[in-house]
Amino acid sequence: MNKLLLWMAALSMGLVVNILAPQAAQAQKFGYVDSEFIMSKMPAYTQAQQELNTLSANWQKDIETQKKDLDKLYRNYQAEEVVLTEAMKKKRQDEILKKEQDIKTYQNRIFGFEGQLFKKRQELTKPVQDKVFEAIEKVAKKKQLAIVFDKSGDLTMLYTNPVHDYTEFVLEELGLASEDRNQPAQKGAVKTVATPQTPATDAAAEEEPVPGKQPAKTPARPSTRKK
Repeated sequence: MNKLLLWMAALSMGLVVNILAPQAAQAQKFGYVDSEFIMSKMPAYTQAQQELNTLSANWQKDIETQKKDLDKLYRNYQAEEVVLTEAMKKKRQDEILKKEQDIKTYQNRIFGFEGQLFKKRQELTKPVQDKVFEAIEKVAKKKQLAIVFDKSGDLTMLYTNPVHDYTEFVLEELGLASEDRNQPAQKGAVKTVATPQTPATDAAAEEEPVPGKQPAKTPARPSTRKK
């Protein structure tokens, strides 16, 4: 008898859980924001992107100047090779190789992984990103959201209902709200500043100079956009 009562009690508890579980799931609220759109509206982020573009362009010009100096060394070597002794040839070749290696080292120090451009980007944009994250967190708590997605992130959102868009609420929290509340972001009308990208390694710089062969010139690379 006791076993039967226990079994009936367990069955009743299971039915209660099955009934309440869908209701609990439905009670979970979620929403999404467009962080790229939000940051494009922040003057501090635009200023940071402009500063990064300027720094990247200046560093790239410096590298191109060094490459021109290397090319000049090589041309001079070619012009004087016939009158140089073997010892003098070796000295000039070593000078060219060292110059080439110095350029590659400098380029990696500036544009390489965790190079100066990477560190400067973190320095300038992290405070803005932290401010956006704090605003998103405040909106999530106010609106009782269990999950907040980022529309501009890696998550692919095939369909988004504007009723779940909290981008405008975050802009309001940051003091950047527009007259239309809770409207989906219109990326086409937003002008954003391009983020400088790390230039690709120069294929010509990978080859050691060979007497009698002129190294190929590499055209300057314009900065391209990133988020």
